[in-house]
Amino acid sequence: MANLQSNFNQKIDYVFKVVLIGDSAVGKSQLLARFARNEFNLDSKATIGVEFQTKTLLIDHKTIKAQIWDTAGQERYRAVTSAYYRGAVGAMLVYDITKRQSFDHVARWLEELRGHADKNIVIMLVGNKSDLGTLRAVPTEDAKEFAQRENLFFMETSALESTNVESAFLTVLTEIYRVISKKALIANEEQEALGSSSLLKGTKIVVPGQEPEPVRSSSCCKYS
Repeated sequence: MANLQSNFNQKIDYVFKVVLIGDSAVGKSQLLARFARNEFNLDSKATIGVEFQTKTLLIDHKTIKAQIWDTAGQERYRAVTSAYYRGAVGAMLVYDITKRQSFDHVARWLEELRGHADKNIVIMLVGNKSDLGTLRAVPTEDAKEFAQRENLFFMETSALESTNVESAFLTVLTEIYRVISKKALIANEEQEALGSSSLLKGTKIVVPGQEPEPVRSSSCCKYS
């Protein structure tokens, strides 16, 4: 399972790029700050352009560097799209449980993500601001149904109270590791199978003086 690492001087086995997407003001930057630095800033301002932070952790005795990318949700920054998604193996699709519109836009964000990212990308739907339960505008069941229908992981979080934040990121990173490990295992098995088949094929050796006689077609027994 996953463990957080404080030792940054060791060999990195994998670097996983994870993107944060969703409308502006749903708490993407706060989730990142809470996961990467265990911080929360009440005066957080809208992210301008793109920024990313890293965190090193241990999964199955492998050292993983998580590179988490954060961008603004406003329409005017859509130009960063292709570069932002390139190379991403995970995504956190975030909405605000108190803003129905942010949940209604999730399908569009998902369509854009799938249009630009690798088809095997691991996606977590995140309902943020669970601490504001009395202001809830998105029932948990609505989000669960959407996640099941689209084959996404789902979790509700609170960056303010640090609820489920680490768990959400670690779930995505552990699943990415599982997918990549499985790919590597299949590739190794295919390589070994190719090696075995070339050994089994062998080479036909003809000993001098024992060449097989050519097969001659006989014209006997033909009737006109």
